[in-house]
Amino acid sequence: MPLRPAIRFWGPPIVWTAVIFAASSASFSSTNTAFWLTRLINALVGRPLPHFDLLHFVIRKAAHVTEYGILSFLLFRAFRGDQPARWNVRWSLAAIVIAAVVGSLDEWHQFYVPSRTASPIDTVVDTVGAALAQLILRAAQVLFS
Repeated sequence: MPLRPAIRFWGPPIVWTAVIFAASSASFSSTNTAFWLTRLINALVGRPLPHFDLLHFVIRKAAHVTEYGILSFLLFRAFRGDQPARWNVRWSLAAIVIAAVVGSLDEWHQFYVPSRTASPIDTVVDTVGAALAQLILRAAQVLFS
């Protein structure tokens, strides 16, 4: 693959992986995101919510699903390259596996960040997000082809 198409297709998943690793810094720890979410809710609702901890937990897990779903989609697109828009099980599985590896490395990194907590459950949530993106891609291909 010539350099320009390689950058066009592989650049986005590489950049998105860098964004994921940047988000595993202390700035995005649970304590920091709770502070900003509390401020946002107070600005919108005018008072604290009674089940804030549950809401915060759900938002953080939804962020995992979303960020790894995006990575999985970008990886699939990179594997597909210039080929006609179609779905291929090997590209899909490779995208899920790579996203799971990135999720594992992200949790390993968080183990060494004092304000973060590494969790194997988060790696599972990341992998579910990657797989969900592939299911959506497959469903779109079936519905719109």
